[in-house]
Amino acid sequence: MSDIKIAGVTRSFGSVVAVNDIMLDIAAGEFFTLLGPSGCGKTTLLRMIAGFSDLDAGQISIGGKRIDTLPPHRRNIGMVFQNYAIFPNLTVAGNVAYGLKARKVPGDEITKRVGEALALVRLEGYGERWPHQLSGGQLQRVAIARALVIRPEVLLLDEPLSNLDAKLRVDMRGEIRDLQQRLGITAVYVTHDQEEALAVSQRIAVMQAGRIEQLGDPHEIYRRPASLFAAQFMGTTNVITGVVEAREGVRARVRAGSGDVFMADTDAHQGEAVTLCLRPEALQIVAAGAPMAVGEARVEATVTTAEFIGALTRLDVNLRGGTLLKVAVLDGPRSSAAAGSTIALAYDPSRVTVFGPGTA
Repeated sequence: MSDIKIAGVTRSFGSVVAVNDIMLDIAAGEFFTLLGPSGCGKTTLLRMIAGFSDLDAGQISIGGKRIDTLPPHRRNIGMVFQNYAIFPNLTVAGNVAYGLKARKVPGDEITKRVGEALALVRLEGYGERWPHQLSGGQLQRVAIARALVIRPEVLLLDEPLSNLDAKLRVDMRGEIRDLQQRLGITAVYVTHDQEEALAVSQRIAVMQAGRIEQLGDPHEIYRRPASLFAAQFMGTTNVITGVVEAREGVRARVRAGSGDVFMADTDAHQGEAVTLCLRPEALQIVAAGAPMAVGEARVEATVTTAEFIGALTRLDVNLRGGTLLKVAVLDGPRSSAAAGSTIALAYDPSRVTVFGPGTA
């Protein structure tokens, strides 16, 4: 296992700064994800680690050894590409053996290691098949086996599941995570899919415009976003602007521009303009007149639309003052609110994220 240190790495394409002074330490054996929208710089950063894109400034080290001055084939890195990059004129075994042959590994050793790599990805017996005979998921396993057969210090994965259907993506991401844990290899994973990142990662770097917007574990990234961008990018959230009207200890009473009142735990001062973010699943339907739990806050709303999607029911609701909110509740008797009905919604003020004026 080897750690990765990225120090002051920058890369521009003309006037566009794709990666802007990135400082990052990735622990040995860690499953680390670069997450962000298209054009944020995540793939460019991955390609710089791999050696496929030059650095304008900074340096990259793996296991204490500087590697950004080395050609890709001398970095001992395995890479899985978005489009698999499988050679159609080679069998499965030929594809997996390609990197070993380029390294002049003896034939008997190649046969042994190809067999081991195919076993790792559950493709025993597939060595003589041709790529056109495989499914998308099997092709992805071949690409992973080819990356692992060289016994790399680091495994890089660039949007590896984007070409698969939804169910297969879920299955494959679990397989990749399990394989990484079994091998204990350091993995850097690039994706724009928030759910995917949350499911597989030990830590996530949310990127925007070439910079790291937030760095943390999945729970921290989702529940305590560091910026409005991170809050909105990491799934659906209700964004409410308002002014702190009063304070009670750590809790503040915030009046929205619509006139509706929300409670939030914040150190913002009275009279300060703030932006609140409240996740749809943090709002729960409660029976009218039911006793309030300690610390709970409530709002009354009228349901405008109700969408049943199996395990969840998604609601669009309108508060008395006109604030529009999205609500997501697990399917059940209390979630069967119909359009036009009036409901009470409870939430924990500690789950409201508060950003001050000028928040990006």
